[in-house]
Parts: sequence; C-alpha cells; structure tokens
Amino acid sequence: MNLRSLSSAGLLALAVVLLSASSSPAAAQDKDSFTPMALDAGFGPMDLTPPTTPPDDIIKNFAAKESEFQEALNHYTYRRMARVQTIDDDTHKVDGEWYQVDDVIFTPDGRRTEKTVYAPESTLERVQMSPSDLQDIQHGYPFVLTTEEVPAYNIKYVGKQKVDEINCYVFDVSPKQIVKQHRYLLGRIWVDAQDLQIVVTDGRMVPDDTKSGQEDLHPPFMTWREQVDGHYWFPVYTKGEGVLHFSGGHGYMGEDVHIRDVVKYTDYKRFGSTSTIIFNGQEVKSAQPNAPNQPPAEPKKPQ
Repeated sequence: MNLRSLSSAGLLALAVVLLSASSSPAAAQDKDSFTPMALDAGFGPMDLTPPTTPPDDIIKNFAAKESEFQEALNHYTYRRMARVQTIDDDTHKVDGEWYQVDDVIFTPDGRRTEKTVYAPESTLERVQMSPSDLQDIQHGYPFVLTTEEVPAYNIKYVGKQKVDEINCYVFDVSPKQIVKQHRYLLGRIWVDAQDLQIVVTDGRMVPDDTKSGQEDLHPPFMTWREQVDGHYWFPVYTKGEGVLHFSGGHGYMGEDVHIRDVVKYTDYKRFGSTSTIIFNGQEVKSAQPNAPNQPPAEPKKPQ
C-alpha cells in the first residue's frame, strides 16, 4: 500500500526497497525492482516441467473462474480489518499505527456500500495514509484477475508448485502499460490446479510516484485465500512489509521507514442468505455491532 511521509518541508511519500526515480509513472515502472514477500515452508519446490494443458488455455479458464468469483463476491457482505504500522528499527517496536475496521454491507434498497465501524485516531507520525493506500486496501490486496482484466497484463507461466497440500499453477504478472488513475499488480500468483482460482498473491501494487518531494510508494504484500463457502476462494489475510526509502532534497533529508501492513477479511455471508459459513474449520458468526469506540475482536492468521 502507499503512504505519505511527513516532514518540515511538507508531504513526502513512502516507497519500498525499489526505485529509480522518474517523472513518468510508466517509465518508473520499467525501471522498478522490489523484494517480494518471503515464502514460508508451506511452499514446495517449483516443477518447471511444461504443463500438459497449454498455458494460454489455463489462463483463459482460470480468468473465467475468477470472473465468476468476482460476480459472486459482489453479493457477499464481510468485515475488513486493516492495520498499518511504522517500526523503529533501533528498538524493533511499533512507533505509529493507523487502524480501521469496515463492514462491506448492503443498504435497505440493495446498494453495496462500506461502513466504518471502528477507526481510532491515527498515531502515525513519520507517514500518513494517502488515497491510493485506501484504494489498495479495498481493491488491490484482494487481487482478482478476471477475463476482462487479462488483456491489461503480461502473464507468464512459471511452473507448478505445491502450496501446503494444494497443487498450483504459478504465473508472473505485470501490467502491459500504466493507465492514469489505475492500479496494477506486479508480482506472482498461485492458481489452484483443480479449482482454477487464485489462492496466493505475492507482489506489489503499481505505479509508484517517485518524483522528489511527492513520492507515493508501496511495500510488497502477500494475500492468502481460503475456500469459505465450499465453492469459491475468498481473501482472508494480507501481510505487507518493507523498508521504504525516501529521497532527500530541497531542504529536507532522506529517510528510511519500515512499514508493516496487515489486513484481515472475515464474516463472509451471501446477502440475504442464512447459510453457515466455515472459516478455518470453524463456523463464522455474523458480525455483531460493537459498542462505540470498542475494537472488534480480531481473527487469527490462517495456518
């Protein structure tokens, strides 16, 4: 997600371990590099053997399934808990935090909307949230690659890899071009070889604005999905972390800011449905209203 740094000279912005400055977002994207989130022990060795099904056919089929999922998701309510922290690398302690809980719900007339149910005052001092941070939390981190979105990306087959007990096709994805006001994934996706849906996303949302004095930058992140309705794979947990490098100039010094993002998605329920939703092997209870200024209980990271 991207953030903006505060200094006596005004607003700067955060960036991850990447960067070669450029005034053009598209040009900056061409020169970008970044360190993705590290894979844990749940990821097996990569099988580079060519698949029996042509990669273009795999892409066509999983994108169609992702389109089905996006349409289904549009009929679900759920809760999103988002936390952004800055870390003091000398003490290894959190020295600032932004936290917000939103319910994605439907109004009585059937319109889908978001309602903020808990938002304590931010204690971030070295950075502050920008509009694209919120855009990434709402739409970028729970990345969906539909048939309609496929033409905007270069999609390269990497191999097959087991994630826990799930056999996955692995693809690298990058935007073909940067269109103003649009956000894109630069990274890697793991697609369930049986269900043909994304189960893990590892990368970064682009573009960054690297212009000195108005940098707007983003850490790498990883999003996990789980099958919570017996059919589709829903985002349940996102973690992003990186050291963001701000360039100095015009009377202010450069600064490195260690950022950590965590987003949790819970309480999925189809609008108008009374069916039971299973999450992490347990029944998920419908979200109950919280008392004013009381933080909601947080779910654990999926194992």
